[in-house]
Order: sequence, then C-alpha cells, then structure tokens
Amino acid sequence: MPQPLHRGLALKGSYLCWMGLSSCTMAVRQLHYMLMTMHTCLLIHLTDQGAGVLIYERVYAIQEGKPQVHIGSTSKQPTVDVAPEVFVLRKLLPQTADYDFNIHIMDFRPGEYLYVKEIHYNQHGLLLLQGQGIYRLANNWYPVQAGDAIWMAPYVIQWYAALGNQNSRYILYKDTTLDPLIAS
Repeated sequence: MPQPLHRGLALKGSYLCWMGLSSCTMAVRQLHYMLMTMHTCLLIHLTDQGAGVLIYERVYAIQEGKPQVHIGSTSKQPTVDVAPEVFVLRKLLPQTADYDFNIHIMDFRPGEYLYVKEIHYNQHGLLLLQGQGIYRLANNWYPVQAGDAIWMAPYVIQWYAALGNQNSRYILYKDTTLDPLIAS
C-alpha cells in the first residue's frame, strides 16, 4: 500500500518534528521530508511572533523506492548550474530514483527572468516567498508578490520575471519521475 509522505519548510518561527522517539526543532529555512506514520507528527511552536510552515502532503508513487528521512537547511543546499539561465537554483531533496518529487528554491535578482518559455510533463506548484514578479501561464500573465501561490498543470507554457527593487525567491515543488499521461 502506498505510504503518505510529508514535506515541510519553516517559513516563520519554529516547529518540532517528531519521528518515533526522536525529535528535532526546525527553524526558518529548514526543511524535513519523511514518511507519515502513526509515529510521526509536527508540533507548531507558537511564539509571540507566530509560526508558519509550508507543508506538502501526497501519496508516495514509486512502489520500489526507498526514500529516507531528510532534514536540512535551504541555505546549506548547493546551487545547481543552470547556465545560460541567470537565476540561482537549489534542489532540496536528493536527485535519485527513490524520490518521486522534488522541491526547489529559485532566486532572481530584480529584472532577471527565465530565458525560455518552459513546458514540462511535470505538474508544478510554487509559493512566492519574497519579492514580486510576473508569471506567464499559457497565454495569461499574472502579477505575483510574496505570499502568492501558483499551480501549473502539466504541458502548460510557463515563464517568470522578477520585478521591483528587491530579489524574489520562490519555492517550487514538482513531480520528477511521473508522467501524468501514463501514471494511474
């Protein structure tokens, strides 16, 4: 039976992440990835400043894969060369066949943009964490700012440009090994 997976990123404040008898405190820009079982839970630690956690949940889709618990910090993930593109890319999960999903952080300076219109078989979802920009989906253009979320269907043209006077950053999830036309 497929196992539900849980991925989270601390956006503000901190939270406790319990896995069996072990726990760890997740602070801003730290992430976790784990199988959800009755021995796994999150405890949001509410401070005077509040707390915020971005959580992705879905059923793990690879029958023979063996994903491992993964805990880390976005700032400690290596950047990925995406030349000739100018944005900075960090992939937050290991790039192996055990993971059917990935989470990326993409950073753009003001005025930077994707050099090409992209189209993928992957569905995508993103949350703009900082800054503002314009996002193209198919033939529609959407102004976006920090806090806005976008879902992109498979095979839809997409493009982004950072606008304003501060850097923009978004977190993006996408399926990595599943073609929606052949996956059941």
